Amino acid sequence: MTKENLIFWGAGTARTFRLIWMAEELELKYKLNPIGPRTGETLSKEYTALNPKQKIPMMEHGNFSLSESVAICRYLQNTFPSKNIFIPSNSQDKAKEDEWCNFIYGEVDETSLYVMRRHYDLKEIYGEAPEVVNSCRQYLQRHLKVIDKHLEKNQTIMTGGFGIVDILLMSCLDWAIFYEFDLPKNITIYRERISQRAAYTKAMEINYSS
Repeated sequence: MTKENLIFWGAGTARTFRLIWMAEELELKYKLNPIGPRTGETLSKEYTALNPKQKIPMMEHGNFSLSESVAICRYLQNTFPSKNIFIPSNSQDKAKEDEWCNFIYGEVDETSLYVMRRHYDLKEIYGEAPEVVNSCRQYLQRHLKVIDKHLEKNQTIMTGGFGIVDILLMSCLDWAIFYEFDLPKNITIYRERISQRAAYTKAMEINYSS
């Protein structure tokens, strides 16, 4: 399969941003169907046939389909290798990359930011829960300290260079800023540097203006 038959579904969220940014770093051609998460578009018969989860993002590559932002980014990373994206070459680096991906997605995204989203942006559905939100804020701040400490001596999360972990982290940091978090010093420096990447700027424009 070639680069030309990539189709992405979904735009406007931190999770859809990840694969768009990855594709831009890899200089891939793709078609974007910018459907939203709660517009009713994911409930259509056409989309449900592609993704029974009725969630975004979603990718088609020829007759292969894949959902979940981390899985899609990893697929693109490995299918279209590029000097722009670090790919681990040994078992220890692969395990370390998995560790960071699981940590960021599990603790920062799902357990902290997404729970907050339910009681901020989606409170009409899930209800207001100030105690839950406050607990999530404290939980995220605790994990940001871990990341900040790591960035004292590292320009990117993986010592081998910029890659999937940085894309995941940056999407969460932008999300945290939207929720009015004050980022620690080393994370702030890191974010300012990484956000200068041309692919980041282009992906932001595509994802949030679609």
